[in-house]
Amino acid sequence: MRLGHHHVRARVPATSANLGPGFDALGLALGLHDDLEVRALGSPGVVVDVTGEGADSVPRGEDHLVVRALRLALDHVGAPQTGLHLTCTNRIPHGRGLGSSAAAAVGGLLLARALLADPEALDDETVLGLATELEGHPDNAAPALLGGATIAWLEGTGERPRAVRLGLHPDVAPLVVVPATELSTRRARGVLPASVPHRDAAQQAGRAALLVEALSRRPDLLLPATCDWLHQPYRRDVMPDSLALVDALRAHGVAAVVSGAGPTVLALARVRRDAAGTAVGTDADGVVDDAFGGVMGGWAVLRPGLDLDGGGAWPVG
Repeated sequence: MRLGHHHVRARVPATSANLGPGFDALGLALGLHDDLEVRALGSPGVVVDVTGEGADSVPRGEDHLVVRALRLALDHVGAPQTGLHLTCTNRIPHGRGLGSSAAAAVGGLLLARALLADPEALDDETVLGLATELEGHPDNAAPALLGGATIAWLEGTGERPRAVRLGLHPDVAPLVVVPATELSTRRARGVLPASVPHRDAAQQAGRAALLVEALSRRPDLLLPATCDWLHQPYRRDVMPDSLALVDALRAHGVAAVVSGAGPTVLALARVRRDAAGTAVGTDADGVVDDAFGGVMGGWAVLRPGLDLDGGGAWPVG
């Protein structure tokens, strides 16, 4: 396999996983993106330039996740390794439960695809598999790659990742409330129990199924559909402010959950329309604005919209 291009760009969305009951399975792509650009160099080595989120903390060499993903993809298809000049413009907050690592992994894989003379060698199924190898689970990688809302699962004895897209009702409007503090996925997963009561698991299965209907056809069911028994209750001690905000928003009828492993809060708001059918806001606007006024106490309120296209990459010039 040879390289067909030497200068490519990619754009990958932020994602929110779990969405309440869909633990490690459901995900949603948001209209907040990292932009990546890479040039294949004639000399060995790697140069990494980063601006925006994580610029002071991410590695600047071969250990950068985008570089690791890109090289993994080239190895997978038998393409030659090359020197790289990577430029990252990061807008996805790091360590907040918005899929920054999945965006980096998928972005690196898509950059590799765009570099190849035969991009079909890295089809979506292969990209999802490699991203899951890097991430450990496909719940963020699937929407980052495919866009919209996705269901991901592991299939077969080799636990091959698979994913499908869901239809999304046009009145589903995501809103995220991002704290200033980070929380590692490892710490958030570390407080989860090894087993849960059968009753809780049964209730969770019912709400996850209901959430598929709520997202695609019945947004009026989003509040009951986002109840969770498997992960958020056990994480209250490591993100008390986030769960307090979730509780407050839900008490006002807003379908709020912890985004991924947190500590960001995701509200699956519903669009309000006037008599002519024109969108005039969401059911979360007054509640959140009264509490935060846009930004307060280090929490930022973002209304990113949905990304229905997923990540993409293309040659430059």
